[in-house]
Amino acid sequence: MSVIALVSGKSSGVTCSALALTLSSPKPSLLVDADPAGGTIRTGYLSGEGSAAVGLHRLAAADRQGTLAREFSQHFVSLDRDHTGQRLLLPGLTDPTQAPSLSRTWGQISRLLSVMDQTGYDVLIDAGRIVTESETRLSTSRYPTPLLHRADAVLVVVRTTQASITAAAPAIRVLREELANHGTGADALALLLIEEGSFTSSQVQQYLQTPVVGMLAWDPDSADVLTHGAYKRMPRRLTSSARTAHGTINELVTKRRVQLHPAGVATVAGRAS
Repeated sequence: MSVIALVSGKSSGVTCSALALTLSSPKPSLLVDADPAGGTIRTGYLSGEGSAAVGLHRLAAADRQGTLAREFSQHFVSLDRDHTGQRLLLPGLTDPTQAPSLSRTWGQISRLLSVMDQTGYDVLIDAGRIVTESETRLSTSRYPTPLLHRADAVLVVVRTTQASITAAAPAIRVLREELANHGTGADALALLLIEEGSFTSSQVQQYLQTPVVGMLAWDPDSADVLTHGAYKRMPRRLTSSARTAHGTINELVTKRRVQLHPAGVATVAGRAS
């Protein structure tokens, strides 16, 4: 399985992209709404369903009390109508001022997400717009930086428009430096494009000097469903492109895991056969 973090340099559709990938995953999936600006999936896509007593904003207290591992899965809610447990959400912060309280808890959460990955879930993290503390470092007090450090891949969501591409450039510089020095390597960084503008994937890749690992269709109707309403019938164009993107994203993850842990990957493959 995989742990994938989605980020942006500026508002570029990270939440809709993360939801599309989660709902179209060929495997069971967990979406973590870790945007430090505040979670919007529970009040948007899920139309306010569920209790505010569960969610990411409660985990800092659980960590302080030593109950985080035991309580972690109790804060998941279902993203699907049938509540089968195949599509799960860890709801996000209810107020951006809660973000600093999690600064000491992100590392523990990242380890628990690795356990979810090992039990067969695709884990997707909506980390929203990056927050920096310098020209070369992500913030460690106001941003879920440890989640990016341990992710198999960090995807920068970019619309194929001039404005979005330009805004992504400084974010990519920071992320490349951060992952090279504190993560699993700069090669974890890739682009997930939304086909809104006229630039081709090769043009964006060349300009940002970062590989494109997936393309999502520009589909305002689907984006409206993902942003504002649960369980409505969603046009297939976005979900179809998200399923295709899963293939290339998983190829990147498999390649990186082989490079980082060749013996472990070989052992897993031997057991599977």
